[in-house]
Amino acid sequence: MGNYQHSRNKTYLIQYHLVWCPKRRKPVLVGKIKERLEQIIYEVADELGIKILRLAINPDHLHLFVSAYPTIPVHKIVKRIKGKSSHILRQEFPELLKLPSLWTHSYFVATIGNVSKETIEKYIEAQKGR
Repeated sequence: MGNYQHSRNKTYLIQYHLVWCPKRRKPVLVGKIKERLEQIIYEVADELGIKILRLAINPDHLHLFVSAYPTIPVHKIVKRIKGKSSHILRQEFPELLKLPSLWTHSYFVATIGNVSKETIEKYIEAQKGR
């Protein structure tokens, strides 16, 4: 039961691969914005009690691989990260105010099932160089 997590009355393994893009897929996630976004994502993960297994931020999208507690719905994870990061980044980087909003409303989510954890991690690592 190596990767399983335990609480008082639960044993679980909930892992999500998440992907989303800036509005109009603009390549704005670079430099200081990228660095600050990474900090914010880790802060929100800590607040929610989720563990970031891998993170790859590309100029026009990001990949996030997380392990979560079973009572936290995936849409709340995405909403919290997108909401807080948009609010903070648009305050700190006025150039982002040119976009009507920082993030699109959509996102991709997949759970581990048919694909191994290692396959997803390798895929995300490969995205860093793109």
